[in-house]
Amino acid sequence: EVQLVESGGGLVQAGGSLRLSCVASGFTFDDYAIGWFRQAPGKEREGVSCIMIGRNSPYYADSVKGRFTISRDSAKNTVYLQMNSLKPEDTAVYYCATDPSYASSSYLCGPNSPFRSWGQGTQVTVST
Repeated sequence: EVQLVESGGGLVQAGGSLRLSCVASGFTFDDYAIGWFRQAPGKEREGVSCIMIGRNSPYYADSVKGRFTISRDSAKNTVYLQMNSLKPEDTAVYYCATDPSYASSSYLCGPNSPFRSWGQGTQVTVST
């Protein structure tokens, strides 16, 4: 059974940093695409950053480009999202997701994302 467990969320002041972690189990980590999404109250879910299978060319949403970095550690079956220069508009519940889809990184993070397995989410709150 595919399982994803996120951690690392919390309350941080604007300009601060957080690192989210997502520990995966139940599947061969390198055979799956993986990504981070977020959803703020009253807003649509947004693909933040995604990595396709077999390539290390992540997609980043324009809203986080230059501030967030996604990385995956195959030895630990973990994907990270390093978030720097946080802004109040980054406040949301952040989810990691995975799927054996061979879609491109940008498609993985798009509105028709094929991700079928999701974590429970971790809250990130950025105060002014």
